[in-house]
Amino acid sequence: MPDIATLAERLIQNVETVIVGKPDPVRLTVIGLLCQGHVLIEDVPGTGKTVLAKTLARSIGGSFHRIQFTPDMLPSDVTGVSIFNQKNREFEFRPGPVMAQIVLIDEINRATPKTQAALLEAMEERQITVDGSTYDLPRPFLVLATQNPIEYEGTFPLPEAQLDRFLLRISLGYPTTHDEIRMIGEQQLAHPLDSLQPVVGIPDLLDAQDAVRRVEVAPELRRYILDLVTATRRHPEIYLGASPRGSLALFRTAQARAAILRRSFVLPDDIKAVAVPTLAHRILIGSAARIRDVDARSLIQDILNTVPVPGSEAGR
Repeated sequence: MPDIATLAERLIQNVETVIVGKPDPVRLTVIGLLCQGHVLIEDVPGTGKTVLAKTLARSIGGSFHRIQFTPDMLPSDVTGVSIFNQKNREFEFRPGPVMAQIVLIDEINRATPKTQAALLEAMEERQITVDGSTYDLPRPFLVLATQNPIEYEGTFPLPEAQLDRFLLRISLGYPTTHDEIRMIGEQQLAHPLDSLQPVVGIPDLLDAQDAVRRVEVAPELRRYILDLVTATRRHPEIYLGASPRGSLALFRTAQARAAILRRSFVLPDDIKAVAVPTLAHRILIGSAARIRDVDARSLIQDILNTVPVPGSEAGR
């Protein structure tokens, strides 16, 4: 898939001119874009979550809106509202900030569950309904949501139904000393984002999104995906395993990774590489494991180490 790989490479290189020293999160974000999925960025303040969203939007020349979630925000502040026009005696729809191709939801867990729920239809159906009328969202449509994993005072934890709608959960983390010195130098006079230019057109991106779905996944690898997801449902330390949406997410992200690496077929390594960011946020850890401070990512890694890889028996 050289066309998808070239497009993804241009995107990744352009984003990395601004987001320094974070190749894996940048690659995963591009994978989310190619899969038409949404990304949850969970990290402490100041690590570049907002800048990543802005950089991606500028790299594709797409429309970008940022929504700062607060406890007093209403659903209409996200989706839009119908206003009566006294001049023509008709209601007119005033679209909300969710009507954009790249939407950054900053601190998503600051809003009430009612406002969070306003995103559910948009994220899953790519449409919004206001006063009985349905409006399609633009293509491509990607939600990048952020939340602070440290400060929980005054927050409303995301329900499992909404977490499940995020294709990937990633974190950026602190840069290394070398990367932080480079970042300081590059921003001494101006921010690199100010001069960033689009490197991918929207029509090419839409074609790439459609082409990713044609990447071949062998029957034994489809079974491997199902074995991994089933293992999350049977693990003794997991109270609730990944849903069927998780199986499909793992399938799609593995396709996108293979395409980025210039292959028209998926390998087991593709599945293993995206399993943790795809599945870890979809499981509920049991109470005994929570007391021991067991991490969801480590449980998924444990499953990856336990479930046999297709073909591994032949080499023994």
